Amino acid sequence: MSFGYNIHANGIRQHLIRWDGPEGAPQLLLIPGITSPAITWGFVAERLAERFEVHVLDVRGRGLSETGDLDYTLDALADDAIAIARTMDRPVVMGHSMGARIAIRANARDPEPFAGFLLVDPPMSGPGRRAYPSQWPWYGDSIVMAARGCSTEEMRAFCPTWSDEQVALRAEWLHTCHWGAIRIAFDGFHTDDIHQDIPGIAKPARLVIAGGATVVDAARPRPRSRS
Repeated sequence: MSFGYNIHANGIRQHLIRWDGPEGAPQLLLIPGITSPAITWGFVAERLAERFEVHVLDVRGRGLSETGDLDYTLDALADDAIAIARTMDRPVVMGHSMGARIAIRANARDPEPFAGFLLVDPPMSGPGRRAYPSQWPWYGDSIVMAARGCSTEEMRAFCPTWSDEQVALRAEWLHTCHWGAIRIAFDGFHTDDIHQDIPGIAKPARLVIAGGATVVDAARPRPRSRS
């Protein structure tokens, strides 16, 4: 069973969805990717709730968190994660894609509120590195279409391999993604240097690479996970 709730953290309204785990389970703060409102991660959160008390964040400018004329830089998103973690009991942070980059930067700015990190497919793009593999029109065009109002079948053209449920949720919720917030995050994949932050990860951390994913080049050497 899940329920949504709002808190005031880092100066704005932050919306999260909670899935309760076993009694006494450790807390997990899940930070989704660039255009994934919290509700679209339910199919993952319910599995994670077998072991954790799971809190999935609507990153600012997405879902039901505050939106509009805000700071959408990586540092601001990292400060959100820090402020939210301070309202919790030293959660493990699981970040996917952009969410993993947020977690890495949050550790660099203030690691104290976190118990550890699960970094799932953090884009390894950045200054002087290979480009982020996805193209902007995939994001921008689908957001414009969703803002106008679109059917599941129209959205499927952008996500042909997704399940019916996943495509339906994206068609329903993508319009909540603030166009400017997404553009800033996408550009940040090329301008924000998270690699300088990685050596400073002192808490237990794991890098998780999905099969077939291209945002992390598995052939390149990378630091061993910390435990």
